[in-house]
Amino acid sequence: MDIFEQFLNAQLTIGDDHMLWREIVGNVFGLVSALGGMRRKVWGWPIGIVGNVLLFTVFLGSWFGMAGEHPDMLGQAGRQIMFIGVSIYGWYRWNQTRKSGGAGAVAVHPHWATWRQRAGLVLGMAAGTAGFALIFAQLNSWAPVPDAWIFVGSVLATYGMARGWVEFWLIWVAVDAVGVPLLFRAGYYATGFMYLFYGAFTIVGFIVWWRVHRRESGKVGPRSDAPADAVA
Repeated sequence: MDIFEQFLNAQLTIGDDHMLWREIVGNVFGLVSALGGMRRKVWGWPIGIVGNVLLFTVFLGSWFGMAGEHPDMLGQAGRQIMFIGVSIYGWYRWNQTRKSGGAGAVAVHPHWATWRQRAGLVLGMAAGTAGFALIFAQLNSWAPVPDAWIFVGSVLATYGMARGWVEFWLIWVAVDAVGVPLLFRAGYYATGFMYLFYGAFTIVGFIVWWRVHRRESGKVGPRSDAPADAVA
């Protein structure tokens, strides 16, 4: 128990700023998970889940004896729970794809979403942000609207990754554009810097998946033969 408590409270001090080591470690796990996703490796999902658990304890600091250090961010904490659920789905889906392809098969074949699926993503982003902003405001979230944008966008991006949509990388860009300034304002510097790095990383990931899709199918645009199911 002492070791656990020491890890919960361990901090890295740089000048007058303090960062929790579990925030740093959680983001490193997230980065390794994103790298696994870019390389289409199934192991990226469970590694990401470990990072989600660690970051959940960071963004609800008052629950873990860190009240007063930084404001609780309900959207950031809530999305870690949603990440875990969607990641389990993605882990299962990629495992099934790899097994069905036989020895040496990849876990996912990147492809463009259909226009109907894209419309579902846009509507889901707009409606989800508005709805969760109201919920987070009632729960006294520190920044309900950007918190909701990050929460909903993160869930949709993770779902898109599980489905193999190339566009999911662009959703992450939109999330990072809001997340970086918000996290710096709240004092979560480790996560803010990681989001900043993610912004560049997601652009690289988008290009990598786009090229994989072109190599595998010879198509440059959205698939005309893809099933026209919208985002659930």
